[in-house]
Amino acid sequence: MTKESTLLKAGERIDELPAVGIKIIQSDQVFAFSLDAVILSHFVRSNHRHQLKIVDLCAGNGAVGLFLHEKLGGHFTEVEIQPRLADMAQRSITLNGLDDRYRVVTDDLANVYQEVPKDSADVVVCNPPYFTNLPQSEKNPNPYLAVARHEIKTNLSTVVNRMSGLLKMNGHGYLVHRPSRLAEILEKLAAARLVAKRLQFIHPRMGRDANMVVIEAIKDGKPGGLKVNAPLIVHQGQGYSPAVKEMLYG
Repeated sequence: MTKESTLLKAGERIDELPAVGIKIIQSDQVFAFSLDAVILSHFVRSNHRHQLKIVDLCAGNGAVGLFLHEKLGGHFTEVEIQPRLADMAQRSITLNGLDDRYRVVTDDLANVYQEVPKDSADVVVCNPPYFTNLPQSEKNPNPYLAVARHEIKTNLSTVVNRMSGLLKMNGHGYLVHRPSRLAEILEKLAAARLVAKRLQFIHPRMGRDANMVVIEAIKDGKPGGLKVNAPLIVHQGQGYSPAVKEMLYG
């Protein structure tokens, strides 16, 4: 019996992101990472100059944090409220032999200061739920996916507040979200002492409206100086664009 098979539970599989040499335990029954996790991790700036403290909020099955294992030096804390997803993240960490650099916290991110002191993190990343939790909102009947996509267990205000609270002065926060909420996001970042410094719009195809945006903010950064990267086009022809292929396959 292989190490991989001993770590899998019923209904699970192992997927790989060849570009970064990481295997992730996935399950369509509860959760599987998507391209937004790959794009967010690719957007994060590399830093091996220091032993960093990195926190991944709304970590799901650990994909974003694990995809950063080569880009960032230091220790990662993965925070995920759903126990089944947190367990998948922990087993993916073990699968990749990274137990010495990663730990998983199974809790509401609102309680994160019980595990990670305020003003102590160098980098905080988050792939949060995108959609507000309105009574009339149509939600996925799968409760795991509903929590991952709708602000049922947390919301943008709490995410931004905890991101800022965790970060040291001049620490970097990274967020992927929907362009339709960009004005709200920038307003909340600014109110929480997070100055947006770089963003990039993600378009499904050339000529189509953006359906994702990734943002880098610096805690207590100097005002102004926002850089907007060239747009990323996901699909070209019948497949992925060269830029996305490189993110996926190297």
